[in-house]
Amino acid sequence: MADQNDQAVNANQAPRKFRVSPLNFATAGFLILAGYIFINGAKITGSPYEHWSGTIGLIFVLFGIVVSFLDIIFRNFFTQTKKLWIVELSFITLVAIIFLLVK
Repeated sequence: MADQNDQAVNANQAPRKFRVSPLNFATAGFLILAGYIFINGAKITGSPYEHWSGTIGLIFVLFGIVVSFLDIIFRNFFTQTKKLWIVELSFITLVAIIFLLVK
C-alpha cells in the first residue's frame, strides 16, 4: 500500500530542471577566486600579503555563500527564468554601481 502511494506521488511530480542564473556564475567566480588565493596567495601590485591571504580567501568564500543564498531567495520570488535573469542582472548592476560610488 505504501509503495503505491510513493509511486503516485512520484508520478505527479514534474522533473526538476536546473536553471542557470547570473548569481550562479558569480558564486562560481567567488569560489574559484577563493581557491586561487588559497593556493597562490593574495598579491596586490606585486607585493604579497603573506599574513592576509587566508583571511582574504575566507572573505571570498563568505561572498560565495551569501551570493548563493541570495540566488535561492530570488528563485523563490521569481519563478520564470526570464524575470529571474532580469532581476539578478539588475541586482549585480546595482551592487557594482554602489561599490564604485563608495570606492
